[in-house]
Amino acid sequence: MKLQRKNRRALALGAIAVSGALALTACGSDETGNTGGDTAASTGASNIKCDDASGQVLADGSSAQKNAVDAWVKQFSAACKVEINYKAGGSGAGVTAFTQGQVPWAGSDSALKPEEVEASKKICSGGQGIDLPMVGGPIAVGYNVPGVDKLVLDASTIAKIFDSKITNWNDPAIAKLNPDAKLPNLKIQAFHRSDESGTTDNFTKYLIATAKKDFPYEGGKAWQAKGGQSAPQSSGVAAQVKQTAGAIGYFELSYAKDGIKTVAIDTGAAAPVEANVDNATKAIADAKVVGTGKDLALELNYATKADGAYPMVLVTYEIVCDKGNKADTLPAVKAFLRYAASEDGQKILAENDYAPMPEAIISKVRTTVDSLS
Repeated sequence: MKLQRKNRRALALGAIAVSGALALTACGSDETGNTGGDTAASTGASNIKCDDASGQVLADGSSAQKNAVDAWVKQFSAACKVEINYKAGGSGAGVTAFTQGQVPWAGSDSALKPEEVEASKKICSGGQGIDLPMVGGPIAVGYNVPGVDKLVLDASTIAKIFDSKITNWNDPAIAKLNPDAKLPNLKIQAFHRSDESGTTDNFTKYLIATAKKDFPYEGGKAWQAKGGQSAPQSSGVAAQVKQTAGAIGYFELSYAKDGIKTVAIDTGAAAPVEANVDNATKAIADAKVVGTGKDLALELNYATKADGAYPMVLVTYEIVCDKGNKADTLPAVKAFLRYAASEDGQKILAENDYAPMPEAIISKVRTTVDSLS
């Protein structure tokens, strides 16, 4: 009997040891190197400070940053009990919704105009709307020309194409820039935005700064040049380029997916510059803060000829009240923007074909977000 009791006891201790080992294995690293725990921890969302954030937040604005916002929301929602609904109806719609008090935060690829700042004072009790540069990136010129895998254009040629002055792909001006390309006798189908857009504003600012005589317009969020076809939002323009032979259009690099080829720009630098995140960051680093007070609006140098600097860039601003934010949404908006401006939030941008803000700029954004009231 004593021997049987000892055997039973040994078996029980062995079972406990095995179950303990299994428990430790479950809590340890798997084959991919991920440690156990909730989704928030494994995705890096564990660093997000939720504070008192809760409920729902409706926002609207720039479609240029939609893919970035979607990536942020995925991480933020995993950590905080907040539902962020970003409509991405375009910069114009976002600014209007903000100044009319329909949303506590908006995205715009252009800084607020003086009249928009004035209108915001009615919504921001004791304060005003300010611009916080959060997302950067190249405006890619995508094209669909069968048989042409690489294409170089300069500002003058791009301006003439989008103003219906160059209408065929085998035009001498395009051929001169692409001596090795087999350019087809094919009509150019130039697509621009149908809605008011900060992407249009920045695209035309580049053309005005570098090819004014070929693009004699004032610029702005609404398209002004002659001819061409239109589509709503960046996703709409990209879709048209993808499905239309002979098409060309402008949109953020993150929309240049599924085989859409992009133009390299001859800026006068040593070599044509490709549209990519690193090249865009080089151009944005040359920007100057021209906003006053807590406003951090930037002035970009579209005419840069620095080697490797892609000049056709935009910066998306998150627009909020510096003071007088609504008490029911302030904690959530503040927590979300704090995460977006954080090191983790900015790192996600590069993973999604956006350019992180230079440290000198984003550090000021972080300080301003912390001061929102």
